[in-house]
Amino acid sequence: MKLTPLAAALVAIAATPFAFAADPAGTPATPEAWAGKMLDPTQNASAFKDPKAFVPWMNAVVDPATAMAMSQAMMNPNTSMRMMTGMMSPAAYQNYMQFLDPAVSMKWMGAMMDPNFYTAAMMPFMNPNLYMKWMMAPMDPRMMNLGMQTMNPGLYANWMMAPMSPQAMNAMMMPMNPATYTNMMGAAMNPQTYGMMGGFMDPNAYNTMMQGFNPLMFMAPMTAPAAQAPAAPATPAPAAQ
Repeated sequence: MKLTPLAAALVAIAATPFAFAADPAGTPATPEAWAGKMLDPTQNASAFKDPKAFVPWMNAVVDPATAMAMSQAMMNPNTSMRMMTGMMSPAAYQNYMQFLDPAVSMKWMGAMMDPNFYTAAMMPFMNPNLYMKWMMAPMDPRMMNLGMQTMNPGLYANWMMAPMSPQAMNAMMMPMNPATYTNMMGAAMNPQTYGMMGGFMDPNAYNTMMQGFNPLMFMAPMTAPAAQAPAAPATPAPAAQ
């Protein structure tokens, strides 16, 4: 049965204790990298699929350096172009459809019952250095640079030239490209898009369950021949002379 590995995987996930890693694999190392990941529609939901990835995400969100990096990125018109093309990418559909995977819910259920998760998530708010960073943020050179960008004529020139940039042309041509819809349909029909739930879309799962099942066995009682009456006893042969 295909449901046996699914149930075993869910039980294993629920039984796994929450262990906070200071620098798990794939975690951005700089505020600029965090801003790029948060503004990318193809991977900005990764922090909500795993509690272990949510803790570093929380640490980055409360850091003023991340807010400065994100504000700087939003002043660049290329960021908006990348977000537009990312939303039309099949990877964006897969990014959000993975929430249908029961493994995601089981990970969060296990984390909600683990006090280590609450300790790791609340640790930034108990760190006095965080509040010191926010108090010193107005005097940060990066914050001053953001204020100076509003007086930079090049910023407005970039936005005026953005509709004629190759990135904007590519974004406008994507809705007219048949491959865009073909790739999106392929991602929607791919069982791997939905994690464990994709097993219900796999025809091989039903073929395996139907092996050895014969629907004719329900018709056997109706097609069996009727019982015949017992034969009459044979006449005894005459005794020999």
